[in-house]
Amino acid sequence: MRRSLIVVGLTGAALAAVFALTAPAGTHRKTAKPPAGIHKIKHVIVIMQENRSFDHYFGTYPGAEGFPRTPDGDFAVCVPDPAKGGCQKPYHDTSDLNAGGPHGALNATADTAGGKMDGFIAQAEFGRRTGCIKNPNDPLCSRRAENPDVMGYHDGQDIPNYWAYARNFVLQDHMFEPNASWSLPAHLFMVSEWSARCSRRGEPMSCVAAIQNPVNPAKARADYAWTDLTYLLHKHRVSWRYYVFTGTEPDCEDDEMICESVKQGAKTPGIWNPLPYFDTVQQDGQLGNITTLSQYFKAARTGTLPAVSWINPTGSVSEHPPGLVSAGQAYVTKLVNAAMRGKDWKSTAIFLAWDDWGGFYDHVQPPNVDRLGYGLRVPGLVISPYARRGFIDHQTLSFDAYVKFIEDDFLGGQRIDPATDGRPDPRPDVRENEPILGTLVRDFNFKQKPRPPLLLNPHPQTDLH
Repeated sequence: MRRSLIVVGLTGAALAAVFALTAPAGTHRKTAKPPAGIHKIKHVIVIMQENRSFDHYFGTYPGAEGFPRTPDGDFAVCVPDPAKGGCQKPYHDTSDLNAGGPHGALNATADTAGGKMDGFIAQAEFGRRTGCIKNPNDPLCSRRAENPDVMGYHDGQDIPNYWAYARNFVLQDHMFEPNASWSLPAHLFMVSEWSARCSRRGEPMSCVAAIQNPVNPAKARADYAWTDLTYLLHKHRVSWRYYVFTGTEPDCEDDEMICESVKQGAKTPGIWNPLPYFDTVQQDGQLGNITTLSQYFKAARTGTLPAVSWINPTGSVSEHPPGLVSAGQAYVTKLVNAAMRGKDWKSTAIFLAWDDWGGFYDHVQPPNVDRLGYGLRVPGLVISPYARRGFIDHQTLSFDAYVKFIEDDFLGGQRIDPATDGRPDPRPDVRENEPILGTLVRDFNFKQKPRPPLLLNPHPQTDLH
């Protein structure tokens, strides 16, 4: 649903009436009804990691749309290197510490280069120069100052657990970041389907789309006045929690790739924890639902997981450079193992993704949805006792598909829609209803017998060093 509308000086009720009268034909078109089996999923867990592209982790995964190849099996892509001349092909990188490149909105435009997908090295070189001037002691500067690693990739020897989840459950090879930008907008989309700035506190109609510069609560007091998913969950008495790993998160914003860390906790709003600054969360008395990661492990162990869980990492295990790949994989494995060992496993679906591409190379041009996205491809995995075994999902997806699945499972298909949810705001569209967006229902076989857990060693033997 897209609309162009100017509304001045109306009450909330009047605004709702205006939206109803001006909504274009098809705005409230009925979407396909999901199968009844979807309700076998009583617990959705969204695990969001950081800063990896699809090709960076799964570009050589058999059967997935990975790196293009020549007839003789060589890589068919070679990205220009302005600093050294010539071009660089993808290469196997066994380094546990990767640097990546800058990943703001301008960098996304430069990386994709109008569909040529060849700006990654130039952006990494530029970002390293400018970032290291601000933070010369950052370990990424000394390690990768003259050798951008954005063309490097990992394989099943480096990240065996992630590949094991792909082999045994579902790998999505067309999962796109919902916005062509950095972490904060991605996390705002994850919980609310929009990224915006609001000029008047508590007034959703004062908000305007901001793909690059929503207010960073780590640096200023933000006010996210538009509607997020927790508003509908609370309204329908659907339980939810946002679990925060107490520690640090980067204070990066705009197109910075090297930056200092700031403290984070359940009560500390930040770029990975935006919910405390949503008006709906505050007004509904739901701040207590944003809690520590230890509460996730307790809920998984005791069979008291909420219907919807989001899990937010700390810097060292986030895979956000300089976080190690191995540390992130170990952390995610422990999260998955906890769900699998718990009493709720047989009714659980885990959605695992990485919030943005982190400057790493990907060869697939993102589709245009609206002026805010999509962004570049990121890895996506579905882990569930009802997930299809070894299925590669080629549908076009984004984090909007998570919201859509949750709404279909727990809210009777109601959408975050300013024309119907009682909180009008000027967002450009209802993302869940985009025709291009696939459905996660296809990743499940609800007729199959629930599959047993696949418990993995959090610290497997790898080629990383």
